[in-house]
Amino acid sequence: MAAEEEEHRWPCSQCGAKLRYSPGQKSLTCDHCGHEQAIPEAVDGAKTRAFRELDLARGLADDLPTGTVEDVRTTSCPSCGAQIEVTGATHATECPFCATPVVLDTGTHRLIKPQAVLPFKLSEPEARKQMIDWMGKLWFAPNGLLEYSRKGRAMNGVYVPYWTFDADTASDYTGQRGEHYWETEHYTVTVNGKSESRTRQVQKTRWYSASGHVARDFDDVLVIASHALPKTLADNLEPWTLGELAPYSPEYLAGFQAEGYTVSLADGHVEGRQRMSRVIHDDVCRDIGGDEQRVHSVNTAWSDETFKHVLLPVWMAAYKYNAKSYRFLVNGQTGEVQGERPWSIWKIGFAVAGVVAVIAAAIYLIGPEKLGFVAESVGGRIPYINLEGTE
Repeated sequence: MAAEEEEHRWPCSQCGAKLRYSPGQKSLTCDHCGHEQAIPEAVDGAKTRAFRELDLARGLADDLPTGTVEDVRTTSCPSCGAQIEVTGATHATECPFCATPVVLDTGTHRLIKPQAVLPFKLSEPEARKQMIDWMGKLWFAPNGLLEYSRKGRAMNGVYVPYWTFDADTASDYTGQRGEHYWETEHYTVTVNGKSESRTRQVQKTRWYSASGHVARDFDDVLVIASHALPKTLADNLEPWTLGELAPYSPEYLAGFQAEGYTVSLADGHVEGRQRMSRVIHDDVCRDIGGDEQRVHSVNTAWSDETFKHVLLPVWMAAYKYNAKSYRFLVNGQTGEVQGERPWSIWKIGFAVAGVVAVIAAAIYLIGPEKLGFVAESVGGRIPYINLEGTE
């Protein structure tokens, strides 16, 4: 049976205003009076500060122990599908993933509780500086993009859901080991109308059957549990220092938003195994040795499989240009920046026109032959300039 939904409030003991978590600290801060309140390190016997791995088989069978699931008030963004977790009496907000206005409902969803959280290290001003520096390096971006970031509009701090997977593996494989060797090859060329015999060294490969056994224990294989973020952007925010994970405490979420997971445990497990299998394939290739490897089969036995639901910190901003949303992400632990960049058609057009003008002037002043162009009757051909994918 799902746990009852908890309503978390953190009033300041000095003035009653709301407290928020201070990035990089172990305390809550009041923006009104500046009072700081430590996050308690000890709690009553009904909860535990130590996070533990959960049994994967029980998780996939929806048979987790009481207390590991909860009813969470969430609403789905109609644009990007993000599941935004809601606390308090909020009834309207803006989606932190795509800047779409969202009207909240009162429904709840049964979700696996987070076991751990990676607290924010970077403050919002520090994250915004990282983003502005990154944007300043973008060629052909609209002028309004940098102006948007400099106007002081605050970024959204969001805890993004991830799964981590652990497993012990033992794999038997078959394949082939390729070893290079060189042979002298004779061939004939024609020089000044005469045939000449020459030799050259050609690389060949001998293949030998190979089989063997490899084993590896995996710890904290990370899989994003959100469909709201483009996977390439999220993956490029790595690496995360998961050794700094703290046992989940709702105090770390004070003043921030959290997204409920939209990638199921089963789907996350499929991707987790795929990631592990790629590492096992590399282990097999190393075990085969030689100069080249062919892997025919890998049979892996999986054991002691566990998982965690964790929350990782991301600062986000969304910018709309020509009716399309572009997202910018800053790793709230390391400051790594990733984003979707808009292109200014006007800037690209002016740049192309400028290049064409320079080439035309050079042709006029120097002559097409000296520039290496193929001259025709008058003037020369201007080369085609491909700006596709140019930064």
